[in-house]
Amino acid sequence: MTITAIPQTSTTPPEDAKKNKKVAKPGRRKKMIIILVAVLALGGGGYWFLRPKPTSAPQPGDVVKLDPIQINLASSHYLRVGIALQLVAGADKKLDGSKALDATIEEFSGLAMPDVNDSAKRATYKKQLEKQLHDRYEGEVMGVYFTEFVTQ
Repeated sequence: MTITAIPQTSTTPPEDAKKNKKVAKPGRRKKMIIILVAVLALGGGGYWFLRPKPTSAPQPGDVVKLDPIQINLASSHYLRVGIALQLVAGADKKLDGSKALDATIEEFSGLAMPDVNDSAKRATYKKQLEKQLHDRYEGEVMGVYFTEFVTQ
């Protein structure tokens, strides 16, 4: 009879298993947190400098006064209105006033005399006229002033 010896197994893993198993180092987690915080800080700082800048309100420039015109109102009444255009800074002060006069005629033609003489409604018409002038002059006109306003 032969006795064979059974090799004893050790409780420690072999050397190859130790190499394949990654052992967490104590400072590795701390480094990852520091790197993550730094990346987030740099990203936020980059956004701060590269974010879109809000557009500032246009600065007022010259005021161009146009000749008064007569506009037919309802019930055989008429309105004599003179306007002046507030241009933005840097706009050419020799602009063509025919667009502004045309917009004024469109805005006030055919209105009733009480509507034109009511200050609240007149302010509304003025705001609508300013919007039309802003569109027609592609941002070169920022306001309109009535220099003459007579109804009959």
